[in-house]
Amino acid sequence: MATIVSCPNCKRKNRVHAPARGVPRCSVCHTDLPWIVETDATAFDEEIVASVPVLVDFWAPWCGPCRMVSPVVEQMGRDFAGRLKVVKLNIDHAPAIATRYAVQGIPLLVVMRDGAEIDRVVGAVPAAQLRSVLERHVPAPAAADG
Repeated sequence: MATIVSCPNCKRKNRVHAPARGVPRCSVCHTDLPWIVETDATAFDEEIVASVPVLVDFWAPWCGPCRMVSPVVEQMGRDFAGRLKVVKLNIDHAPAIATRYAVQGIPLLVVMRDGAEIDRVVGAVPAAQLRSVLERHVPAPAAADG
């Protein structure tokens, strides 16, 4: 499954697939792209394996706090472009996966590395709190050549 992402630098639309290696970059200017995908139960296991940490947003459309935290999650995907992948899973369509990850309440944000859980945040947390959690697991940006 591919997602269309606009480059934050040149605004070119890019088709982003679910590669396990590398990170998506703009086909024109080679800027790191925000890697934010919505998935379903059939593609979930493939989507959570990446060369960078993965933030999984377990949510449901009827959940008010999920709607509040969704823009924060997507902003983190943009802020950590090239260093984080965001995967959004509607648990109403994937109850077996919700059970596998012991989802007791939503929103549930799970940080994963190589397909394994390394941290989790329950509830609609402020952006600063989510950023603090992610900074513990996401690599620092590469230094610019100078």
